[in-house]
Amino acid sequence: MKRFYFLFLTIFFSCAEQPRIDTEIPQVKMVSTFDRALDKAKQQQLESDFDKTLNPQNLDTWMKHMSSKPHHVGSPWSKQNAEYAANKFKEWGFESGVETFEVLVPFPKIRKLSMIAPNKVDLKLFEPAVEGDQSSEMTQDVLPGYNAFSADGNVTAELVFVNYGLNEDYEELKRMGIDVKGKIVIAKYGRSFRGIKPKIAHENGAIGCIMYSDPKDDGYVVGDVYPDGPYRNEYGIQRGSVLDMPARPGDALTPGYAATKDADRLSIDEASTIMKIPVMPISYADALPLLKAMRGPVVPDSWKGGLPITYHVGPGPTKVNLQLEFDWSLRTAYNPVGKITGSVYPDEWIMRGNHHDGWGHGASDPISGMVSLMEEARAIGEMTKTGWRPKRTLIYAGWDAEEPGLLGSTEWVEYNLNDIKEKMVVYINTDGTGVGYLSMGGSHSLEKFVNEVIRDVKDPVHNVSLDSRLRSRMRVRQYKAAAFEANKESERTDLRMYAMGAGSDYTAFLHHAGVPALNMAFGGESGGGAYHSLYDTYEHYKRFSDGNFIYGTTLSRVNGRLVLRLSEADILPFRFVNMVDNIGNFISDNKKLLSKVKSDTELRNSLLENNDFLISQNPKKTYLSPERLDKVPEFNFKPLDDAFKRLTSSAWKYEEALLQYKKGSLSAEKKSEVNAFLRKVDQAFTSEKGLPRREWFRNMLYAPGYYTGYGVKTLPGIREGLEERNWDEVRLYISEVAKALDRASKNINSATRILSES
Repeated sequence: MKRFYFLFLTIFFSCAEQPRIDTEIPQVKMVSTFDRALDKAKQQQLESDFDKTLNPQNLDTWMKHMSSKPHHVGSPWSKQNAEYAANKFKEWGFESGVETFEVLVPFPKIRKLSMIAPNKVDLKLFEPAVEGDQSSEMTQDVLPGYNAFSADGNVTAELVFVNYGLNEDYEELKRMGIDVKGKIVIAKYGRSFRGIKPKIAHENGAIGCIMYSDPKDDGYVVGDVYPDGPYRNEYGIQRGSVLDMPARPGDALTPGYAATKDADRLSIDEASTIMKIPVMPISYADALPLLKAMRGPVVPDSWKGGLPITYHVGPGPTKVNLQLEFDWSLRTAYNPVGKITGSVYPDEWIMRGNHHDGWGHGASDPISGMVSLMEEARAIGEMTKTGWRPKRTLIYAGWDAEEPGLLGSTEWVEYNLNDIKEKMVVYINTDGTGVGYLSMGGSHSLEKFVNEVIRDVKDPVHNVSLDSRLRSRMRVRQYKAAAFEANKESERTDLRMYAMGAGSDYTAFLHHAGVPALNMAFGGESGGGAYHSLYDTYEHYKRFSDGNFIYGTTLSRVNGRLVLRLSEADILPFRFVNMVDNIGNFISDNKKLLSKVKSDTELRNSLLENNDFLISQNPKKTYLSPERLDKVPEFNFKPLDDAFKRLTSSAWKYEEALLQYKKGSLSAEKKSEVNAFLRKVDQAFTSEKGLPRREWFRNMLYAPGYYTGYGVKTLPGIREGLEERNWDEVRLYISEVAKALDRASKNINSATRILSES
């Protein structure tokens, strides 16, 4: 679902300063997971046996089979792939079955877009086959380029170019004296989740939305296009959902509860997450005549794309007719699920997941990740045949209907919510993988644990640890940016994981159920271009991505170690010093944002008082002054700062207790008590009242941005209150976050007390 590069860049560029909060902490040595939780020799042998079982050829064979036909939700091949995975799980020793949900997924019936002025142009609206790619020649069961959960509609209007279609772009248009009310807008893909663009367009009065991939972002400006290179060719269309997932993912008709066969359902008109205007994606070949015919002001420099034209804003004289009609039927989502019951802690679950549905052949997204998960499961299953059993229950799942809106995973979480809250230890997600560097995101209580694993796994090309390769990359980037002395993130003991917004199947686990979650992938060196197009094929992946599947196998190795160490640990490897360091940065970042909002407000109002905007404008161009802003009030962060100090103290006291803890000094019952409290720490960050305008999102630390979608907002109740100048929300969520930190502290303190008594 989500582009890798967004995740990848986050690793290297989310390097906030350390928090400026004075906190007394004990200076104690931080021990490794092996030191206190595992039998090192036994665990190393287990992982060595696991490694010996992995075979890259399996990934190749399975991808070729599973991506041989289009496999969107509701297609015959999607069901076949689900049954195929479930049968493989069973063959490897898992209890296995296919779990189903009935979800709303619209398919296009009428799909028309025509330019009717200043001249008539028939647009192609299709992706032709590419020489050397047999998969691209298939036409049966291929969904055309469309946006799921667009509204039906038949609209005709002048076109307005809105850059990436973000709020700041509409602010710029207003200053240019341009109103999109009653118009159809055309926006570039990128910078935000695609569903944000029609949502904002509708809020500004537009009656339709067209989206295209500009070659400057995703085409010949970046590199050679397919089939000569990996990047998007002129006919490639990015399909994708425009469901309002930042408000709530999952089935649109069953908000907050599972879409079982007999579930009560809303009407389509009642479903708040369906877009209110018709939306269509097109290629940059079809965008070219539309944009070329436009007039009006020349766009700002930052808006210019890579097409061989002068970009104008409009409105018109380009006028288009957009006609869309959909089949709004329920489709069966098939989730293959395999389980190995734990031998010691059967009611403690470790879960792995990757979706199996794609928009077309879906070789890279998602099958590359799915086959890596399958090889990991196969290797673990083979070890059980020698007599070994995991201590904790392992669950492996292939999610269906991820692409339309995280439907398969969300409905599964909503259906099993009580058990998940009581039993789930960690959810580990993958969603496609490629060639390059490890991308690691997730709950920061797991940051130290993940770092321990990546120091033990080697890059398959450079023969250094994954940790070492990431650090080398960061140092070179810092050198090129002339920021080596100013930025020491590359020398941090543990590399930071990025905080997760949304865009893949970890969303319901992390943001709704409060389960600690991870998202792992390789990428950054594969090149893009095939994403959600007809050309995401086995042939494309073999030529331009991980064609020998060595990085996919390495991903199996990384995630396999995570699973095996979580399974076998006497004391679960949650660690909280790294967590509070990141939370401290979140608090500091929000305070910096407040300072920026204040200074920007004061400067803007001062310029308005001096009439600077009017005096400085070019008289040959329309450029209106911005509106005056209300003064930013003062906010009391002391409750949050105090709660953070308490959490920091709790984190270090836990480390102190862990250092003193002697293996074998706790009974099985006491170990279970400790682990129960550790599992509850991340859940403590959730609040039943949820976030403003979207109660389904309950995590007070992280959430997808309401107007970014994929991109994360940390301490979202505070941050978005500041960004949107909703001061009451800021005050409320300072208090709510403080309460969440104290709930987490309480659970850490309880675990510490039991360890200290041993």
